Amino acid sequence: MKPRVAVAYSGGRDSTALLHATLGASADQGLEVVALHVHHGLSAHADAWLAQCEKQCAAWARRGLPVRLVAQRLAARPAKGESIEAWARQARYRALREMALENDASLVLLAHHRRDQAETFVLQALRGAGVAGLSGMPREVERDGVTWGRPWLDVSREQVDAYVRRHRLKHIDDDSNTDTRFARNRLRHEVWPVLAEAFPQAEASLSSAADWAQEASACLTELAQVDLVAVRVEKGLDLAAFHRLSEARRSNLLRAWLKQVTGQAASSTLVSRLLLELEGKSSATWQMDMGSLRRYRGVLSHHAAGTACEHAIPETTLSIRRAGTYALPGWSGSLVVERVKDGGVPLAWLAHLDLRAREGGEQFQAGFNRPARSLKKQFQSAGVPQWEREGPLVFSGGQLVFVPGLGLDARVIGLPGQALATMRWVAGA
Repeated sequence: MKPRVAVAYSGGRDSTALLHATLGASADQGLEVVALHVHHGLSAHADAWLAQCEKQCAAWARRGLPVRLVAQRLAARPAKGESIEAWARQARYRALREMALENDASLVLLAHHRRDQAETFVLQALRGAGVAGLSGMPREVERDGVTWGRPWLDVSREQVDAYVRRHRLKHIDDDSNTDTRFARNRLRHEVWPVLAEAFPQAEASLSSAADWAQEASACLTELAQVDLVAVRVEKGLDLAAFHRLSEARRSNLLRAWLKQVTGQAASSTLVSRLLLELEGKSSATWQMDMGSLRRYRGVLSHHAAGTACEHAIPETTLSIRRAGTYALPGWSGSLVVERVKDGGVPLAWLAHLDLRAREGGEQFQAGFNRPARSLKKQFQSAGVPQWEREGPLVFSGGQLVFVPGLGLDARVIGLPGQALATMRWVAGA
């Protein structure tokens, strides 16, 4: 099978030029080119655009050029109130990725040029973006098994136009590109002509500024990783070590850590609030869209939001006969049971379990030759925060077996040679 490269091909001027140039370069290198077309279904002309792309690729293929068109129609539509621009962009990249992987193409070329990069820099600046946003579009980045390449980020809009004229390339003119309800179109048609007239080098200068921002962003990412090594502990961030950093490094570290634990960039409002309020010593909680942040005994930790139905009835019994994860939606979590050689409870004890909420008066023995004490005192002694105490108390035959946050009661630990298991509670799982 020939090696393949994919080109995102809308049929517009820029993508048509890039596909044509890629075909010219690939023919001599033995590469097959897959043209990826996304049919958004948002325009009345979408079917005609797809037909035009099919016709163009078929004509090039008859001339011996190594091209094959693959298209995907989007069935979904943007939700009410959702930005059409944002929805279309996200849906387009998902579809391009799916088509690329289905056709064994690990590299997808995108036709963004220098003007696009300059416009992105301006739009991000107007939105108050930080260094990462001002970085604009990377020349090459790998995401989810696909490398996205933008080979023309140093090519001017005028050079692309000249290429199209020289090769007499037919292309589609998307009428939505003149709709100034969209931010990029407003910038392109109402602002850019005035800016370019006043500052002829605006395109090159702003694109260069994006390059500098990319370098700065990379340096900040590396610095955050260095600081995380010094500040991170098992359950989160050591706030004493955190506050030994400068304010700028604290802000940079917070953004990096929050993105790691939540999977999305933190808002500037949240970061600014944390920088002000983390100075305190007492326990505190900050609610977020996807969970919460909690300060306890000098550690800042992240806790994902639970997914259980808030009206679910807590389970009262459970039978465990082997290792595994036992979901308890009524308790908003799961019991994880793992086999061990020593220090565990005999599996035979777990065949018929009772699950109960704390009622007061329960006694827990934390270790051999240590007295049984109330759960409240054991939690305080072990430094278990309130949110790690949630979950069911596990009993077998009236004997307390397991407590979330404390573990197995010492009185149920079996002898080596028996079939033993440990238990742990995972909230929200």
